[in-house]
Amino acid sequence: MIATTDLEFGLIDTMPTKTDVSYVMPNDEAELDRLDLTHQKLKILLDEKLLLCPIENPKRILDVGTGTGIWAIEYGDVHTETEIIGTDLSPTQPTWVPPNVKFEVDDCEEPWTFREKFDVVHCRYLAAAIQDWPKLVSQAFQFTKPGGFSEFQDYDLVYYSEDGTLTDDLYIQKWIMTLLGAARDFGRDPCPGPKLAGYLRDAGFQDVQERRFKIPIGPWPKDKHLKTIGAWNLVQIEDGLEAFTFRLFTQVLGWKSEEVQVLLANVRKDLRNPKMHAQFDLYV
Repeated sequence: MIATTDLEFGLIDTMPTKTDVSYVMPNDEAELDRLDLTHQKLKILLDEKLLLCPIENPKRILDVGTGTGIWAIEYGDVHTETEIIGTDLSPTQPTWVPPNVKFEVDDCEEPWTFREKFDVVHCRYLAAAIQDWPKLVSQAFQFTKPGGFSEFQDYDLVYYSEDGTLTDDLYIQKWIMTLLGAARDFGRDPCPGPKLAGYLRDAGFQDVQERRFKIPIGPWPKDKHLKTIGAWNLVQIEDGLEAFTFRLFTQVLGWKSEEVQVLLANVRKDLRNPKMHAQFDLYV
């Protein structure tokens, strides 16, 4: 979702250290590796573009929820004149970074205290992590310079198929619908993507633009580009299954660990079924 303020153009843990109640994912080594893998998947999806908003030579960028910092580091390597600040709940970013990139431990849902506004506020992949999306987007508006951009990239994590191969009796469908319900019970929206345009307009952004990208689960598409994306996506889902599931299922829904393991074993079988053509959407 891309949007501008000019009123001109608009586009995991061991648990996190800033707070241990607001984020459902771990931030151990395995999860950090999965986040970097997801970054590569999204780069392929977006044709290697780190930003889609049409801005040239931004002076200051805020990367909200920077995670491992890989996006900020890659952008800073190429755009050496741009100052980039990445914020996250946990200090999991590397210490050797480009001189124009710095990281801060911060909760993006708390009041922002930056002294200067930004040419670009970049925020992606915070599905099931944010309690108050309108507040987050409003703060992005307040800290985007006039004529600058805010770019949000996030998911609608409802799985679907266009050929009827994802049926309700499959374990993967039972799992994802239960997972999404548990995230909502936890107070975190797992499907913010379709709502981003409305949040941006309500916050005051103008000329809001929206694009929807289909992300296959597995290398089943005939299209070579989508096949590659699907293969990467399958790996990151398989790598993250337990991280996605355990806290929500055991602490929110009251499942036993053994029950979760049995379910995930069956989900893995469904994920590897080449006849199941599931996908979900990313909104930018």
